[in-house]
Amino acid sequence: MPDRASGPARGFERRRFLQRSAAFGGGALLAPLAGATQAQAQAGSDLLVIASPATPQGLDIEFDVSLGSIDSLGALYDYLLAYDTIADPKAPGVMREDTGVHPDKPYGLSLKGRLAEHWQVAPDGRKATFTLRQGVRSNWGNLLTARDVKWTWDRKFHLKGQGLFQTAVLGLHSPDQVKIEGDHVISFNLDQPNPLLLKQQCNLANPIYDSTKCAAAGGSADPWAVQFLKNESAGFGPYRLRQLVRGQQAVFEARDDYWGPTPAIKRVIMKEVPTSPSRLALLQGGAVDIAQFLQPRELHALGGSASVAVDAVDASYAIWLELNAAMKPFDNVAVRQAFNYAVPRDEIIRTIYYGYADKQTAPMPYIYPMANESYFDYDLDVAKARALLKQAGLDGGFSTTISYNAGDPTQEPIALLIQTSLRKVGIQATLDKLPAGVFYEAVTSRRKPVIFYLDSPWTPDPGYSTYLYFNQKSYVDYSNYKNPAVDALITQGLATLDDKARLQIYNKVQKQLMSDAPWGFLAYPKYTLARKTGLKGFTYYTSNNLRFQDFRHA
Repeated sequence: MPDRASGPARGFERRRFLQRSAAFGGGALLAPLAGATQAQAQAGSDLLVIASPATPQGLDIEFDVSLGSIDSLGALYDYLLAYDTIADPKAPGVMREDTGVHPDKPYGLSLKGRLAEHWQVAPDGRKATFTLRQGVRSNWGNLLTARDVKWTWDRKFHLKGQGLFQTAVLGLHSPDQVKIEGDHVISFNLDQPNPLLLKQQCNLANPIYDSTKCAAAGGSADPWAVQFLKNESAGFGPYRLRQLVRGQQAVFEARDDYWGPTPAIKRVIMKEVPTSPSRLALLQGGAVDIAQFLQPRELHALGGSASVAVDAVDASYAIWLELNAAMKPFDNVAVRQAFNYAVPRDEIIRTIYYGYADKQTAPMPYIYPMANESYFDYDLDVAKARALLKQAGLDGGFSTTISYNAGDPTQEPIALLIQTSLRKVGIQATLDKLPAGVFYEAVTSRRKPVIFYLDSPWTPDPGYSTYLYFNQKSYVDYSNYKNPAVDALITQGLATLDDKARLQIYNKVQKQLMSDAPWGFLAYPKYTLARKTGLKGFTYYTSNNLRFQDFRHA
């Protein structure tokens, strides 16, 4: 799914907390918060204090993927399956999901059971059957059954939120395709084989709900518990929500009756601290254990600190420019290619990201299986950009606007560098600074010729990623890209089980996408975590969220 920001799943949204960031100054709340959290952070080895840009705006993934909300999901809920974890080869002490292709393992994946104890996919790839663990209780004390899984997926069909993408990409057209086959047995039944059958059960957007509690809380007036799940949870995860005061803090408490390993962190306090300098100061002063989403220059300044560590890992994030193929002159592929040759990526990574990013070289996350970076051929080349504009009949250049999010401190300086570089090829770009509160609407309306976008597809699969952003039926095709041949290949790959055959298909997809250049390819930002040196256990997930249960104090 689009996912941290990314789109109704995305970013990815962040607009509410960005509005607040603009409204509050850090100095006003820094002193009292530091005093309060200093005592909390020293209270014991089972307490975790986080300085976050925002508390959860909602707790229902169907409608809310703001930053604090996605960090809450992995604590309050559990999933049928999860990826095994491995040591990150580039970040000492960090673990990450093993999302690779493993021909020697069942179904080519390195998976472990969570709420599902056993699972089986039919040889034709059209049916997956899950046997659930018995004796698993929710945070409300209700036992897990197949009815909970069935209710969870029925809810996606009825509410028509982000769940519509989750069902579509799996090839589910009706709730009847999810069948209860016993008290603890559930099956997914498809018309066509689909290689995402198991992967989607790991996706952060697909938690399993306690349907008994939801039915009681919603009643006949709200059968899908929409109002209840905005402010509460009904899940089988390791934590329960103890307090949520939006704009101030959220408090989570580990459950004694959780079915899995007991978390070392018993209590989590997520404090809302809108400004990045204030979060940095709290971490440096020892008032918090984690300062989330610091700016690259702040992370760079922490180098050499004895009390603070910075983990930076290759991530599923990407930031790019949507080049609107429905608007002239970006309906011309030569113009889109010329634009890409004028982007100063190396300078952006060096001067804006301070090295906490890599060049974007593929139309999907470079860390995902089957990502092919060999088709990237857009290093800065003014002469080639000018030649392509001439080929497009625009040898005199043209004027356009570049829209960016005022709430993201990195986007304006990136836009300025691109604006300067574009002038060298004859493109006069006016910068369009959009308030955080309206930026996302500007993206989804698809009426800007060029606009920034930051996102990550949460399922580590080339079919999921390319369908999400480039299939003309997808709601996240914000560049208005249309190529029936690419659509057909993406769809073919989503009905193909053999990984070697899929690799050939998605190589063709990526080659065509890089040539068609629907995006202005920019960068892959790292996922960074600034923490006290004594806090251990950080694990990176492709959904770019924290899981409190992973942490421990050394």
